[in-house]
Amino acid sequence: MTDRVSGAVRDEPFEAPVVSSTLVHEGRVWDVRSDTVSYGGAEIVREYVDHPGAAAVVAIDDEGRMLLIQQYRHPIRHRDWEVPAGLLDVAGEPPMATAQRELAEEADLVAASWQPLVSIFTTPGGNDEVVHLFLARGLSAAPQVHEREDEEADIRLEWVPIDEVITGVLEGSLRNGILAVGVLAAAEVLRRERQG
Repeated sequence: MTDRVSGAVRDEPFEAPVVSSTLVHEGRVWDVRSDTVSYGGAEIVREYVDHPGAAAVVAIDDEGRMLLIQQYRHPIRHRDWEVPAGLLDVAGEPPMATAQRELAEEADLVAASWQPLVSIFTTPGGNDEVVHLFLARGLSAAPQVHEREDEEADIRLEWVPIDEVITGVLEGSLRNGILAVGVLAAAEVLRRERQG
C-alpha cells in the first residue's frame, strides 16, 4: 500500500534493525560501510557509501540562462557539465549556506534571491547521499575571487538557455543527474510563476 498525502505518492521512512555495522574503508571524502540488517525475517548484508550529503545551485540569470560548470570527474572519466555543488562538510552549516558558499567558490557569484527547489537521493541502492537543490536568482559578482585547485582549477563556466539544457538532458548529451533534476525542477517552478 502506498503512503498517499493530498493525493501524492510519498517516500516512506523505514529503518530496518541493524544487527552489525562495519567500516570497510575510511576515505578522504566519504566512507564505505557494510551493514547486516534484519529484514523480512532474514539477515541481509548491504555495502554502501556513507556520504555527508551535498547542496547544489541552479543559478538563473536575468536572461533566463542557467549557469553550467564543467569539470573532470575521474570515476566516469568525463569532463561533465554540472551545476555548482559541494559537500555538507562544514559542521553546523545549513544546506542553503553550503549552496551559497559553493556558488561563490565555484563561480565567483552571489545571489539576491534563494529558493529551495528539491532534495533528492542520488543513488539509494549504493549510498545514503541526499542533495539539496536551490534556485538562485538576482546574480552579481562575489566580493572576492576564489582560487581553485585540483579538478576545480580548470573549471569552465557557460550560460545556457534553460530550454537548451533540457534538450541536452533529454537527448543524453548532459547526463549529470543533479543537473537533470535541477533544470527540470527550475523550469517547472518558472512555468508555475508565469501562470501565477
